[in-house]
Amino acid sequence: MANIPDDLRYTADHEWVRVTTEKNTVEVGITEYAQGELGDVVFINLPKVGDKFGQQAAFGTIEAVKAVSDLFAPVAGEVVAVNAGLDSDPAVVNREPFGAGWMIRLKMIDAKQLDALLSPAAYRSHIGG
Repeated sequence: MANIPDDLRYTADHEWVRVTTEKNTVEVGITEYAQGELGDVVFINLPKVGDKFGQQAAFGTIEAVKAVSDLFAPVAGEVVAVNAGLDSDPAVVNREPFGAGWMIRLKMIDAKQLDALLSPAAYRSHIGG
């Protein structure tokens, strides 16, 4: 059974969202379930600070031994930080998907979009847990 932290929200596409201490800012990554399905992550293509995305818009790609997958913005917003450490060590997503493996921080346009995301219980059900 995949680890599904109770303090996060989730998308059906297997991204997680953590509300940060910065006003209207969230941290985004992929779930432990997603990294397990992908296998060993070898490359991640992330946006630049200042890029803007609509909710569910592709913001990058993640390449693993098994597949290349799009990454989707769980909420609409502007990228305010990118995890540059993933350039030199993309496999940190495999080791710490909910910690050092975060991908971007978004300044949300509308915090109410968080309400449309899956709760931990709903995500567990979504992946068959």
